[in-house]
Amino acid sequence: QVQLVESGGGSVQAGGSLRLSCVASGYRSSLYHMGWFRQAPGKEREGVAGIREDGMSRVADSVKGRFTISLDGAKSTVYLQMNALKPEDAAMYSCAAKEGVSQWPVPLEDKYYTYWGQGSQVTVSS
Repeated sequence: QVQLVESGGGSVQAGGSLRLSCVASGYRSSLYHMGWFRQAPGKEREGVAGIREDGMSRVADSVKGRFTISLDGAKSTVYLQMNALKPEDAAMYSCAAKEGVSQWPVPLEDKYYTYWGQGSQVTVSS
């Protein structure tokens, strides 16, 4: 059973930074894609960033230039570095993973992903 555990959320003022981490365990084959999603109250879940096992990645236009996704394969950990945070970035951020065949661009649609973490809350005050 694949497990994803997020950490690193919290409260920050606008303009600040946070780094989210997601540790994956229990997988038998390659978690070829991992992604970060967010959902604010009353809004649909949004794909923020995704990364392949080979390090190829993409981020959503809404966070481009501010958020970076990275992968430490040795630690089975994916990170989301969030800089220049805005109040509209406040949401529950969840890590997701998918085993299988590599795709490009990395999907940012939640229906693509199989495994999900519990989420980590990010609050941004103005």
